Amino acid sequence: MTLFGTPTVDALKKRQSDGTPSFANSPLYSELSNPFNSTTGQGNTLWIAIGSSLGAILVITLLFSLVRPYNTVVYAPKTKHADKKHAPPAIGRGLFAWLSPVISTKEHTLVEKVGLDATIFLRFLKMCRNMFLALTVAGCGILIPVHLAYSNFGSEDNSDCGLAAGPINSDPVTTVLAKMTPNYVCGPPMWAHVVVSYIFDAIVMFFLWWNYRAIVGLKRNYFQGPEYQQSLHSRSIWMTDIPLPDRSDEGILRIADSVEQTSSIPRAAIARNVKELPKLIQEHDETVRKLESVLAKYLKNPDSLPAERPTIRPSKKDHRAASGAKVDAIEYLTGRIRDLETDIKDVRESIDKRNPMPYGFATYERIEEAHIVAYEGKKKKPNGVRIRLAPKPNDLIWDNMPLSKGVRSRKRLMINFWFAVLTVIWIVPNALIAVFLSNLNNLKAIWTGFSDYYDKNPGLWEAIQAILAPALLSGVYLALPVIFRRLSIRSGDLTKTSRERHVLHKLYAFFIFNNLIVFSVFSTLWKFVVAVVSNTQTGENAWQAIEEANLPRMILQSLCTVSNFWFIWLIQRNLGAAIDLAQLVALAWKWFARTFLHPTPRQAIDWTAPPAFDYASYYNWFLFYVTVALGFATVQPLVLLVTFVYFLIDSWLKRYLLLYVFITKTESGGQFWNVLFNRFLFLTFLANCIAALVIKGAGGSWTMLGVMVPLPLIVIGFKWYCSTYFSNQCKYYTTNVQDIEGAAEPGKRSRKQERVGVKFGHPALYKPLITPMVHAKAKHVLASIYGGRLEQDGANYGYSDIAMDSMSKEQPGKAARFSVGKQKDMFEVVSENDLDFKNFKNRADFASEHGGDGELYGRPIDLVSERSQTPQSFMTSQDDLTRGGTPPPMPALRQQRPDELQNHPAFRAPMGDGTRDFSGPHNGSVYNLNNDSDSNLLHGAQYPAGYTPVLTSMPNDSRDALGLNRWRTDGSACADPHGEESAYEPYRPGVPHQNSFKGV
Repeated sequence: MTLFGTPTVDALKKRQSDGTPSFANSPLYSELSNPFNSTTGQGNTLWIAIGSSLGAILVITLLFSLVRPYNTVVYAPKTKHADKKHAPPAIGRGLFAWLSPVISTKEHTLVEKVGLDATIFLRFLKMCRNMFLALTVAGCGILIPVHLAYSNFGSEDNSDCGLAAGPINSDPVTTVLAKMTPNYVCGPPMWAHVVVSYIFDAIVMFFLWWNYRAIVGLKRNYFQGPEYQQSLHSRSIWMTDIPLPDRSDEGILRIADSVEQTSSIPRAAIARNVKELPKLIQEHDETVRKLESVLAKYLKNPDSLPAERPTIRPSKKDHRAASGAKVDAIEYLTGRIRDLETDIKDVRESIDKRNPMPYGFATYERIEEAHIVAYEGKKKKPNGVRIRLAPKPNDLIWDNMPLSKGVRSRKRLMINFWFAVLTVIWIVPNALIAVFLSNLNNLKAIWTGFSDYYDKNPGLWEAIQAILAPALLSGVYLALPVIFRRLSIRSGDLTKTSRERHVLHKLYAFFIFNNLIVFSVFSTLWKFVVAVVSNTQTGENAWQAIEEANLPRMILQSLCTVSNFWFIWLIQRNLGAAIDLAQLVALAWKWFARTFLHPTPRQAIDWTAPPAFDYASYYNWFLFYVTVALGFATVQPLVLLVTFVYFLIDSWLKRYLLLYVFITKTESGGQFWNVLFNRFLFLTFLANCIAALVIKGAGGSWTMLGVMVPLPLIVIGFKWYCSTYFSNQCKYYTTNVQDIEGAAEPGKRSRKQERVGVKFGHPALYKPLITPMVHAKAKHVLASIYGGRLEQDGANYGYSDIAMDSMSKEQPGKAARFSVGKQKDMFEVVSENDLDFKNFKNRADFASEHGGDGELYGRPIDLVSERSQTPQSFMTSQDDLTRGGTPPPMPALRQQRPDELQNHPAFRAPMGDGTRDFSGPHNGSVYNLNNDSDSNLLHGAQYPAGYTPVLTSMPNDSRDALGLNRWRTDGSACADPHGEESAYEPYRPGVPHQNSFKGV
């Protein structure tokens, strides 16, 4: 029994009964025309959805309250790992003790505890909750009484509007739901929809305006906060698409001066080509993790090793190994790691300082100066150079930085094309899943062979039906963010924040097109096309056939039919909020992995770390809920009430999760808000379009539609207003040059140690290589299963290329053995008690994935300390900098005084590759090694034209002999990596210089 009549289909069937051949009499057409026949026409479906959702929410929340105090690894990991400043409020062990801090924590405290991105996320949920409360009052208070009062439900004559009589023997719930829709309302009462559309738009714009003002306040406080004030990126700018003649430190300074001259001269750093170094390091990490996995399986029971050693096929990237045949996995992977470390060292030594890239950074003394230059540079774009505020160093996607503007445009165009293809292709499987997999009776009706199997085991197939479609769709929705992230990276995104925003764009567009538009009106479009084709086959004019089909009326009937589906679907979303709180998916996966898989020590440590919050996916789901609710608000007003209840529940549950469980992997400073604001305006426009279709389908006049024309114009005007008055306040610390004159002095700051090139240098230049981890229970058998190097003996690498055993230092003449003190040279042995993230949270290989930029643990990577005004770093010691045998970074050649030249590492006899030398003037420096080409590679600035360093005590011949004059040609010199003030004044206007830059 269908819920709503379909006069077009009835007319077609009548024509078929007269002998006219048509596809409309086939079972396939019948099923595709009424995909919701079994889910929207039964009143008990609503009660089942409400009962199961509310019951499950109560049960899951109660179980969470019981288990939470005894499993802090899953339900409160941030209490263990966060520093004192960022630690969440203390929480008791009582059954509902978690509710008190969730309710009492204020917004200004949230900014300090969870960051600005998480605070804006919670404010977004709060905005949706309050907004839908107002929308529910307006929508249900106006539309439902109008629909009930003017409904023609059950009337025998609805020919004036093309209405069909409602179901006569339907159950009470179905009847009430049908009467609440405009499907049985005709003519003048539809003016209520026009009025409600204006009210809805006013409510949405009011809450957007109110929260935009609040977010501006949050952002201004964020700018004034100590973490932002003391960070290096806050007073740095970032230039991309720099033309070749200006790719130097002095070129960056000239460009910055042409945009806006500031009182202080910035420190600049042009990027250098790191060649294939990032790919080598990535392959090294993957190989180490693969070796750890092999050892974890092989050494699961160290006292009873398997008879056969594990084997593996050599990597296709390994040109040294013979491809095809399997080899011993442990020996091959250890050898591969050794070769990769050799290659990494060779590439690091071969990087040329004179090979600049088309991007660079400049750091100012004041935050105001950097923000004004970025603001002015956005408008001027001198010589095609794009100038922006510098993001945090860990936010950059370094692999895409060298791409030119043209390459990025072509990549973006190609990726958008494939995204459009994927979106369109998904229509077919999406429709088939909706029609057949969600209800196997539809498949049985058109496939007689399957009908026999179904009748033999109906219980089995009903279970498959309940699991298959949700599991398939869930798998697709989990894979989509991963797919879109890879597409965004391939399209040339330069920062992780922009990548996440583009992922949100694509997810929202995909969901709206496939899961809302196509899913909701597919059956209508199907019936419309078949009706027109069938009519034209009988000799009828095509335009006349289109008019007879009455598309607006068919769309209204389809929307009213599918509205019950979305109503029930939104009710069930509340269950998802409870599952998210209980972390059931995380618990199930960790139990399964620990029970049936062989986790490595690194994986076990990762599982104890706070998980990263996926803002793009959560924002997409919430925007999709809002779009469904606003789109169907004029069709079935009850969806507003259900959506309000969802946001009422989830606004508190997500607050607990962000306080105690999740972290923000890459803090963007609230950059998601603009995306959310724009999407809200779009879905408001979409809701207006749906309301117009409803009005026309219910027999509304063209006058009603004409009155609704100003609505999109009002939305556009509201967008312009907010962009004009709020956008720059959220993005820039200041945009007024006069603010610098009245600004307080920044205080005494030693700019010699800012090291812009190091902080904004490519991580591949100094990233420590990871060491394979092995569980301590297997350390006594490592010597018997490992055939490589046993101790370092002054070698440069974690794996030696010498085939013979190393000699023991304790017993000369004897082969070295795996003593406890030597195991750390090749493997990192971790005991069971140490498999906790708290012991590794300050290490780069773990913090990069689970600690973002280190703020949560009190170690931000670009923070300038109050005591020394020097940038802090995770590289706090020699051992932290590099694993055994990994060449650490080296300082670039700096201008030396004559009495220092004899002590410079470049002019001393070599002590062996990688050997540390503490005899020079910088004793103890972590970068003071005898290889001068491994670090500070971004420091290659040229001195001003006409400026020559004074080396009066050294004759020219001596300088030539030392090779110094090669750095002095045409006024060039090597930059000072340690920050002595350079004479950049010649680049100011009024001083002649030769360059290709044309000032703006």
